[in-house]
Amino acid sequence: MAEKLEFRHITKYFPGVKALDDVSFEANGGEVLAFLGENGAGKSTLLKTLNGDYQPDEGQYLIDGAEAHFKNPQEAIEAGISVIYQERQILPALSVAENIYLGRMPTKMGFIDMRRVNAMAQKIIDDFELPISPTAKVHELSIAYQQMVEIMKSYSRDNLKVICFDEPTASLSDAEIECLFRIINKLRNEGKIIIYVSHRMNEIKQIADKVAIFKDGRYVTTLDARTASEPEMIRLMVGRDLGDIYDSLDRDKQIGDVLLEVRDLESDYVDGVSFQLHRGEVLGFSGLVGAGRTEVMRAIIGADRMTKGEVFLEGKKIACKSPAEAQALGIVLVPEDRKDQGILANLSVSGNINISQLRQHSNKLGFVSARMEAEAADEGIRAFNIKTPSPDKKIVELSGGNQQKCIVARWMGTAPKVLILDEPTKGIDVGAKSEFYHMICSFAKQGLGVILISSELPEIIGLSDRIIVMRGRKVSGEVMREDATEPRLLSLGMMEGSAK
Repeated sequence: MAEKLEFRHITKYFPGVKALDDVSFEANGGEVLAFLGENGAGKSTLLKTLNGDYQPDEGQYLIDGAEAHFKNPQEAIEAGISVIYQERQILPALSVAENIYLGRMPTKMGFIDMRRVNAMAQKIIDDFELPISPTAKVHELSIAYQQMVEIMKSYSRDNLKVICFDEPTASLSDAEIECLFRIINKLRNEGKIIIYVSHRMNEIKQIADKVAIFKDGRYVTTLDARTASEPEMIRLMVGRDLGDIYDSLDRDKQIGDVLLEVRDLESDYVDGVSFQLHRGEVLGFSGLVGAGRTEVMRAIIGADRMTKGEVFLEGKKIACKSPAEAQALGIVLVPEDRKDQGILANLSVSGNINISQLRQHSNKLGFVSARMEAEAADEGIRAFNIKTPSPDKKIVELSGGNQQKCIVARWMGTAPKVLILDEPTKGIDVGAKSEFYHMICSFAKQGLGVILISSELPEIIGLSDRIIVMRGRKVSGEVMREDATEPRLLSLGMMEGSAK
């Protein structure tokens, strides 16, 4: 069992960027060490160099004083290092047991002994106290339990020394997070070295023993998670005191006439939803996961079929059959699932920003103007403060916050009338959140109608002029910002009945 993992002078360069700059610190067995820093601070890059995905340009790792160097992830696994990324590293068509022991299945007379494989997997499932079967196909499991399969896969290796979690709770419910934390506590009690990357302060305070702070590719310091205050951690990671992030917002704007009106909208996923959105207004949509907030917006833009109801834009009835039709009318949606529905992973920053404006940048023969594309990309990068060494850099190489800025730049380049933001700050650090909050207020001040879907109650209350609360696929209440409190929104989101 490893007792100490040491990072010594780790430096990593990418073209035009020093992603890690002389990083030195240590992680100890039997502790949960959280990594905290803004998007692009170097947290995930450090994990990937530890895991053999990247090779450090300078520096070394030591495990219990012995130097370790991994040319690829397989070598890291063989040395007892395991990294659980946000993206699943499992085979959905195989069973739980097959995923856990893939490549290491015991044989009997030359054939895989599935009875023994299932029994071995069942023992680990019992140790983790999970209500799943070793024979269940992984694609049949929830995202949370798929993640548990990955953890069990790592745990099943006798040589496991270090296990790292990169934003593990991004798609988990509170009950699932509680299950994950129970397993992390089990690993800690067994003396494993645990690294936990998250932007969620409440989670860090709940699960971590220590917090390593990163800023601009540098290691800043390590704090005691139990005694360090949230303002102190924020100040160290962003280099300034943010104070009350909402009090600093510019709310000097004029809310105008009705821009978008929805009457009795129904689809296969929502029932009888009605609301109005005004020019210059930030209209919040609150409610529990599954309440139907995203589904309302998908029906409006034509991504889901409306079965009943009417939608009016600037007083004129519209019926969008596709998101492209909605965009042409001036209604755009920045989706919650940035990875699968937002970015185009194989394209550059420029390509992602310009994809919505190909027609405007093309001549009558269909040829795209490279000059117009370059100008649009440069303008988007400047206007939204996108941190990239070049417009030609692949978007997947940017931090999550900068990827999100590219998506916003894409749609703002179409001069929309209605901007729908679905969980726009999900997985984004507190410093980048502040930038997005100022952006949202700026969009409303320009006269756009902004619809904000968020599961973070302080965010909804702090940004919205008016809040629609949904429960069970219906609107359960409407609250003005000055009357909004977390208990009231929770009550409307969870209880029977409605209130105005």
